[in-house]
This record gives sequence, C-alpha cells and structure tokens, in this order.
Amino acid sequence: MLIRPSERRGGISLPTSGIETLLDRLYRKDLRNIAIIAHVDHGKTTLLDQMLSQSGAFREGAEMSDRVMDSMDLERERGITIAAKNCSVHYHDVKINILDTPGHADFGGEVERAIQMVDGALLLVDASEGPLPQTRFVLSKALEASLTIAVIVNKIDRHDARIEEVLDEIYDLFIDLDATEEQLEFPVLYAVGRDGIASTSLDESGTDLRPLFDIILKEIPAPSYDPSAPFQMLVANLGYSDYLGRLAMGRVRNGQLSKGDRIVSIGKDDRARSVKISSLAVYEGVEFDTVDRLEAGEIAILSGAEDVEIGDTVCAEAAPRALRRVNIDEPTIAMRFTVNSGPFSGQDGKYVQSPRILERLKKEALHNVALRVVESDEDESVLVQGRGEFQMVILLETMRREGFEVCVGRPRIIPRETEEGLLEPVEHLFVDCGEEFIGVVTEKLSLRKGRMINMVNHGTGRVRLEFSIPSRGLIGFRSEFLSDTRGTGILNALVAGYEPWRGDIESRKHGALVSDRLGEAVTYALFNLEPRGRIFVTPGERVYQGMVIGEHNRDNDLDVNACKTKSLSNVRVADRDGGLMLTPIMPMTLERAIEFINDDELVEVTPNHVRIRKSILTGKRK
Repeated sequence: MLIRPSERRGGISLPTSGIETLLDRLYRKDLRNIAIIAHVDHGKTTLLDQMLSQSGAFREGAEMSDRVMDSMDLERERGITIAAKNCSVHYHDVKINILDTPGHADFGGEVERAIQMVDGALLLVDASEGPLPQTRFVLSKALEASLTIAVIVNKIDRHDARIEEVLDEIYDLFIDLDATEEQLEFPVLYAVGRDGIASTSLDESGTDLRPLFDIILKEIPAPSYDPSAPFQMLVANLGYSDYLGRLAMGRVRNGQLSKGDRIVSIGKDDRARSVKISSLAVYEGVEFDTVDRLEAGEIAILSGAEDVEIGDTVCAEAAPRALRRVNIDEPTIAMRFTVNSGPFSGQDGKYVQSPRILERLKKEALHNVALRVVESDEDESVLVQGRGEFQMVILLETMRREGFEVCVGRPRIIPRETEEGLLEPVEHLFVDCGEEFIGVVTEKLSLRKGRMINMVNHGTGRVRLEFSIPSRGLIGFRSEFLSDTRGTGILNALVAGYEPWRGDIESRKHGALVSDRLGEAVTYALFNLEPRGRIFVTPGERVYQGMVIGEHNRDNDLDVNACKTKSLSNVRVADRDGGLMLTPIMPMTLERAIEFINDDELVEVTPNHVRIRKSILTGKRK
C-alpha cells in the first residue's frame, strides 16, 4: 500500500524543513523497519521472544526456546547478543521487520550496520540500572542516523526499580547527546519483557504487548522511496548457506527487483561488477521466505552474491549509482596473531598453518566491518585491529571451536599522530560497587591515569563512580577489579574520544613462574612452589620449557621445575603425594590469560587448552 507525503505517515506529520526534497517520495504504509537497542542484559532478546510469540510468528504447538534470536552457542553461554539478527512479525496487516542488536560497545560495528536498515528504534532501559555506557553508545548512533526513538523502561517489577529517576536520566542523556526537540518528544512505555506485558502509563497494568505494537505503528515512520528511481540496495550484512551460497542482506532503498533482472555491485573502488543472483528472500518470523519480487523499503536477502562485500551497493545494471557506504568508527586496540610454535603444536587443532589462520581472519573481517586485518612481511604474524578486548576474546573463542590453534600477544592501543602531538583513546568508565570499595577502586584507577569525574550515591549501600581513563589503563584491570570488590563490582566502559598521551602506566607488578623443562606437573613440585606465588596448573597437566605456570610473588621471572618428584631411597620406596593438599586454582580462561600477559608473553589458544608462554621459549629472555 502506498501513501503520499501530504498524508500522515504512521500517525506523525512530516517535518516542515526539507519538505521540497520529499515531494516525489512515497511511503510503505504496510511496512515498518525498527531496531531494538539497549545496554547488555537490559532485556532486548527476552522482549523480542515475547513479540514473536504474541504476534503469532510460531505455529500453534511449536516448541519455542528462550532467547530464540541468540542462535550462536557463545551467545547462549554468555547470555549476550554478539551479532545483529533480523526477524519479522505481523500486526494489523503491517509487517514489522525487527533487528536485534548487540548491547556491548565492542560489537558496535553490528549496531552501526543495523541502523542503516531501519527508520526507528526501541530504546530499552532497565528500571533499576538506568542508562549505562552502552545505552549512551547505541543511542548516540541512532540519533546520528536521525532515527525516531521510542523508549521502553523495562523490568518495572524489580524490587529496586526507580522508574521516575531513570526516566529523568534518559531525558538527561538525550539532551547530553544533542537530541533535537522532535527527538526529545519520544513516547514512553513501561514493560516487563519477561512476562510480555507493556503499558503507556504506570497507573494501569498491562496484559500483553499490544501497546508496544501500537506505538510502533503510530510513531515509527514508514520506509520511504523514490518511485522513479531504479533498484538500489545497500549491503549491511553477509551470511552463508550450505544450499544457497553467500547471502547479501540489506534494505531496498529504491526500485524493485525481480528474478532474472540484471544487476551490478559497486564497491570501494566505484567500479560496477556484474552480479548473478540465484534467489530473492525476505524475513518471515525468524526464517527466510523466498519471493519472486522485492519491493522498496523491504529488508531483503540476495543469494549467490559471491563477490559482494558489506558497504557495497547492489543496483540496476542500466542505472548504476552507489549509495553512501556504511560509516564505522575507527578501531582502538590491536592484537598480534601468530602460529602456535610451541612443542604441543598440532596436537589439539586441525588448522595450525599461517595461511589458514590468515584466510580465517580475512573471512571474519568480511562479516565484521569493525575488524581490520593487517598482514606482516617480517614473520608469520597478523595484526588484528578492533574495538576492545572482549571482541578479540569472542573471535578467538570462535576460532578455537572451529579447530584453529593460534598464539596472540598482549592487546595494544592504537594511538594517533597529530600536529599537536600523540593522542590516545580515552574511555568513559562507569563503576558500580559497594561503598566500602570506593577507596581501593579510586586508588587503583588513579595509578592507571584515571580521573574521577562524577560520583552518585543513591543511599542503597552502592555507589556509581565515573572516570576518564586511557584505554590502555583498562587492559588487565577487570580481573583485579573483581578481586578488589570481592566479585560484587560492575565495570562498564565506552570510548569517549582521543586525548593527549597521559604518560607511562605501570603494567603487571609481578613476574612469572616459568617451567624450565618438558613434562607433567606433579603435586609434590606444585606444593613446594606455592610459597613462590600463585599457581595456574594442576597435577597431571603437561608443561613445557618456557610455559608460564604461575605468577611470581616478586617482580622478576623465575624458572622453576614443576615436574620434580620426591627423592626415593631404601626407606622411601613410593612416590606418594596423597597427604599434600594444594590450594584450589581458578581455571585459566581466555579473558584471564589475555589480561595477565606482559609484552614478552603470548597466550596459546587451542581447541582444548589455554596456556600462557614466553615469546622466546628457550635461551636468555628479558
């Protein structure tokens, strides 16, 4: 169904400014494209589950798992959204395409791609926690794209909910992000996403999500297009199907496309390349639905587009015209990936060769535009640049599950050289902790060149501290912070920009306990090494020369023998360690290992093990 711009679209009148440029455009009244944006764990995916269920996206009697949109194993294990995903629902003869976006700033590239395909966004905010760093990040991207925003205060049933205060904080956030007067007039809903209820007022208790669907139809603009323009689609995401090949996903900006039409793709070099499409599809529920024709405004999937990349424009061959490419923020940190050169190389994984690792990283960069891969001619290493440590951890965890073995170095920030001097990325850090931990947290962050800029105490026994701190100051801090706050602290950070270099920051204060030989760790040796420091390995675990088996109490590295057994004699004829009790250790995870290592150390990542080792295994080390 088409509607002229002189009419109201979605219940909202067109702005008076720029009306001349819109006179020839039409609107799809039967379609809405929206994104759900929020901070981590504020309930996006759970709310979306209820939207799918109540709209009839699943057939009656079908089993529906929790967080159906979190299809990746890592997403289900960690309880977060890593990759943006599409689905659709129908309400009152209107199709609503919905994009579930990540809430973590390290996956900001997913958010930036998603907002290219939508006209509005649902901003979800926890009724107790309020706006947090990633709330600011995703909202700033939505406002920059001039999206229409509807606010949902979620989890209003929490015992510690502070709804009115949180709403004031949301208004303050909009003002702080230079929102226009129109954007400040956002509608507000109050919801319990887990139960699938929403209402427009706190005075009335909701029974379902109809108020939310009504707000979407009323407030979110319908997609517009130029009826005289030829087919144009900006590729915002890529996928792969074993049956259909490569999938190019994006929103059809103008025109129509039918099966058999001749189209081209325009890449970074502005050259038009012929594209052969095997099938056309749209989203219906959480699945694809093959169609014979694509209309303007629809979020579509093109199958078989082998040479198309994210940011390319797919358009009619007769009138090739490129759309503006996706604008992605610059990466802030880099990690060096190398082949596993240790003595256990190839014993766990299937892929250990540097060409296979490079091929896999390049494939990842095609799908994730926030990542950059820089090859090195000097050695068998690759520099991978991204948004944060967590993004790198997810990439490494994905690769190890695919059978790759790789070694990675300590994360390093990416500074900028300017006429004014050296600039480094600085983050806005939010700390939520108990009042008794204010002193230790402030002291530790000041040593890392952090500056406190705000402190809020709600009188509940917990405080919220805000710091400005260099990105490099946060490398290796998270595990130390959890120890200092006894596991009760919450840490969130957001890149705030670049500032002059703040000086040297002391890295790890303690040295490493380094194995001096190949063998198996034994209880007797580890028991006698415990006074020297904190042990990382367990009895029976294989070790090798140059492998880090613990943290030294002092600031120097110490070569130790973790395989030493008791001296046997005529009296002591059995090597029994049954009476020795070792201090329990925490399993070595990727996050802990990457935070721990120094510049002269590497993390060895294999499908079954995470080890820490020295860059130079034998001979004289620093």
